[in-house]
This record gives sequence, C-alpha cells and structure tokens, in this order.
Amino acid sequence: MADKTINCKDCGAEFVFTEGEQAFYKEKGFENDPVRCPECRRAKKQQRNTRSY
Repeated sequence: MADKTINCKDCGAEFVFTEGEQAFYKEKGFENDPVRCPECRRAKKQQRNTRSY
C-alpha cells in the first residue's frame, strides 16, 4: 500500500491518506476511503455532536 492523495469533497484541499491510516481503516472494516480532509472531518463531527434535537 502506498500513500494516496485525495481531494476533500467539502473544501477541495488535497490531503494524504497514509499507509497507516489505510491499514487502520481496513482493520476497522471500512471499505471506502475518506472523502473529507481531517479539518473538515473534525468540523463535520463537531457539527453533528452539537446539533440540537
């Protein structure tokens, strides 16, 4: 496995999906590569956690 460069679907920035991250995703059973950069992932997660119902 080699590092992959991916474009974030939210902000368009390029980020690297490292071999270590790929191994972690595979270990957890995730089949898809991430579509958001780490910053956008954090923002999306925070938005989900602060949403009031």
